[in-house]
Amino acid sequence: MPRLDLALRLLFAAIALVLSLPCAASSWAAASKEEICDVDADFALGLEDYPAAITLHRKVLRTHNDNALAHYHLGFAYGMTGRKTDEINEYLAAARLGLDKWDLFLNLGLAYLSQNDGPKAIRTLQTAVLLGPNHPEAHFNLAIAYEKGNRLHEALQEIIVSLHLAPKDPDERNTKGIICAELRNLVCARDEWAHLVQVAPNYAPARVNLAILSGSHMPLAASTSSALGGDSSRLRVDGVVSMSHFIDVTGLSSNRYSAAFLKYPVPLVGSS
Repeated sequence: MPRLDLALRLLFAAIALVLSLPCAASSWAAASKEEICDVDADFALGLEDYPAAITLHRKVLRTHNDNALAHYHLGFAYGMTGRKTDEINEYLAAARLGLDKWDLFLNLGLAYLSQNDGPKAIRTLQTAVLLGPNHPEAHFNLAIAYEKGNRLHEALQEIIVSLHLAPKDPDERNTKGIICAELRNLVCARDEWAHLVQVAPNYAPARVNLAILSGSHMPLAASTSSALGGDSSRLRVDGVVSMSHFIDVTGLSSNRYSAAFLKYPVPLVGSS
């Protein structure tokens, strides 16, 4: 299913560059003085030159290994190059040094999620929610982690909070519909997708999901047919809607990342 994990992280990095937000000074409980990251290292990160960002942040850490922000940013650069184990290790180093940013734990939780370590992902994303209760991304991804762990009632609770914080985001509402459907609350699922069809008529997943739910055999666009595997007969199993075939552009199995160095709420971006 289409998803924006890499594209969204690139977008956030570009935003940070435009707003000229290098590794800003920060303090935390375990730190005795303010810590800053190297401007050149973060400039490379903002330019999306991740090999250079890795080299420069490692250089910073050779002389200032207690710089939690540098560990965080190095982890983010590792993640962008697919080095998940190194990404996780650097995030953990930043946390051990006392960095308590909500988005650190968001990214750490998502890294665990990408490694299919559901229990650690849930615990870490719970921390992200505690540290950033007003950020929909934290609740959204905790809902995803719960859903992957088949903790559907908790997933629904978190997606409701996320939707309250970002009421106009179609991905949030589409995901709520999918979780409702998995709970066999088909009235809830229908209401969410019907609302989306009304307020966002160009949002294809809602139209498709509503058609699947109602058992409609309406013609689907080629891209949608491809997403369904080209076989509409697989949409129903023994007369019951097969939940695995709902279209989920938000990706219940994928991630929504926040850039490592952003210090303000990041608006959610819909999938392309």
